[in-house]
Amino acid sequence: MNVLRGIKWPYALIALLAVAAVAVGMLRPQPVTANTSSKKKPSATDKIKQSPPPALFADAEIAAIGKKADAQRIKADALFAQWKKMHGTTRDDKAFTAWAAQQVPAPPTAAQRTAELQQDQQLAKTRTAAGKKAATWLELHGKKDIWKLYLHDQRELVPAQQGKVEKAELKAALKMAKTISDQVAAKDKQPAPYVLDPTLRPEKHIKPGAKGPYSYPSSHAARAAAAVIYLSALSPHRAEDYRWMQDEVLYSRLYMAGHVTSDITAGTLLGDLIGDYELTITGR
Repeated sequence: MNVLRGIKWPYALIALLAVAAVAVGMLRPQPVTANTSSKKKPSATDKIKQSPPPALFADAEIAAIGKKADAQRIKADALFAQWKKMHGTTRDDKAFTAWAAQQVPAPPTAAQRTAELQQDQQLAKTRTAAGKKAATWLELHGKKDIWKLYLHDQRELVPAQQGKVEKAELKAALKMAKTISDQVAAKDKQPAPYVLDPTLRPEKHIKPGAKGPYSYPSSHAARAAAAVIYLSALSPHRAEDYRWMQDEVLYSRLYMAGHVTSDITAGTLLGDLIGDYELTITGR
């Protein structure tokens, strides 16, 4: 059963939280202590319970970027086969990080980026209050929280030790995706769309002549792709749900001009490689 698609947003993730909450007794009143309550770092579940998802984008809106993301998966599998042939299944994060960074395509030419910027500018003209709300929520929670929450839902069904291992593995994949995407972005220095055209995000208060933030490749895309590859291996029957949420996150980054399309595809390719690597070294 396609769980998330069977429930209309904004209730899908709330329902998911409710299932997890009942399973672990989260709905019972919890004692509050002065020594620990204020210091405890909120979990992904806590964050999303405090900020429930609004209605997200329609399938028709996210379809095009979803197809581009799917194409990166094919490229990533072919590239990773080369890594695996040379290195086998042994963990070597340092070597893989350097190799994966090299697989990210060279950034687009100035002319290509200008054309992509124009696409973002056209999309910006279609923004609605509901769309902005959806994109803001996805930008905030699409880096880690959504993917951690999906895993939390699955962890309720597996032995505790297995759940701890899977949590650590997902965390490692997300961290690597951010690390490599940040390194490549600092090297290639491609300004975000809203830096090139500050009218796209006036609330960012970009100063005239600013060079960054840099957006190639997209860290959101890299982390989403890595998480989806990993989570889909754990729960193949929910892969479609994970892909759908990935497409939502990717589209939101275009919608609010955080990235252009090439940022998204490069980040997705990187994340797919990281997902393949995590699955291989963990034997999944």
